[in-house]
Amino acid sequence: MSDEEFRSGFVCFVGRPNTGKSTLTNALVGTKVAITSSRPQTTRSTIRGIVNRDDCQLVLVDTPGLHRPRTLLGQRLNDLVRDTYSEVDAICLTIPVDEKIGPGDKYILDQVTHMAPRTPLIGVVTKIDKVGKQRVAEQLVAVSKFLGGERDVIPVSAESGEQVEALVGLLASMMKPGPAFYPEGEITDTDDDTMMAELIREAALEGVRDELPHSLAVVIEEAVEREQTEAQEKSGKPPLLEVHALLYVERSSQKAIIIGKGGARLKEVGTAARAEIEKLLGRRVFLSLHVKIAKDWQRDPKQLGRLGF
Repeated sequence: MSDEEFRSGFVCFVGRPNTGKSTLTNALVGTKVAITSSRPQTTRSTIRGIVNRDDCQLVLVDTPGLHRPRTLLGQRLNDLVRDTYSEVDAICLTIPVDEKIGPGDKYILDQVTHMAPRTPLIGVVTKIDKVGKQRVAEQLVAVSKFLGGERDVIPVSAESGEQVEALVGLLASMMKPGPAFYPEGEITDTDDDTMMAELIREAALEGVRDELPHSLAVVIEEAVEREQTEAQEKSGKPPLLEVHALLYVERSSQKAIIIGKGGARLKEVGTAARAEIEKLLGRRVFLSLHVKIAKDWQRDPKQLGRLGF
């Protein structure tokens, strides 16, 4: 294949919180690079997932859900999304098949068309495995009309994989001919500490109350390799990685939720997160978690800076 035929570019997923952006990113890449949760505002950073195919490379930028901000953190997350618009070659607006188009979708469409009027916009109807074909057809018509009738609209299911390759093909056709941005085999350019923090936060968000996702931040304090014995060195396996992480919440009631009765919930979080981190790094990990209170950190510029926002 000649260089002229290979296409590459950057793609951004936008949409209301919990419309399937992170799950779709993982499905397109073929492995987990973005954390998923049933809770809104799960994604906090622009995780880059890299889709490698024989004829194209797509760099997926998984942004936080764009929403009307209520805190300084919310405003900064929105700024992050807007900054991304100008850097990508195509924007995908995700709308679930089982939800009516509402004011939140209109707000996002207005923002996208205002901030990036020349960037191609595609409508992606997500979660089509949840409903029948009639409902899918109705939503496709509704989304097409919502986007003006001239833009591409495609249905997909990240869970079942249906239409995922069709979406890759559509996006590739919109990219300019050019070389790959990343070496073949790379699936993300996000550093290990960020990925580990995101995986811990994902585990901590499972099955908790609505208030917590907005109030939880995770910081990797240190990650150090333990010294190996002579026998361990001969085995050829990498040394155990010791990871110490701090989970920040805003109130003592939230701290109690995270820790659970007798520390049981925090132990569950650690077990789940460690399994995902070991999968990510391909090595054994010892994970130590501690919960701290940073009062009203979402509204405090100094604390936001310290926590990486």
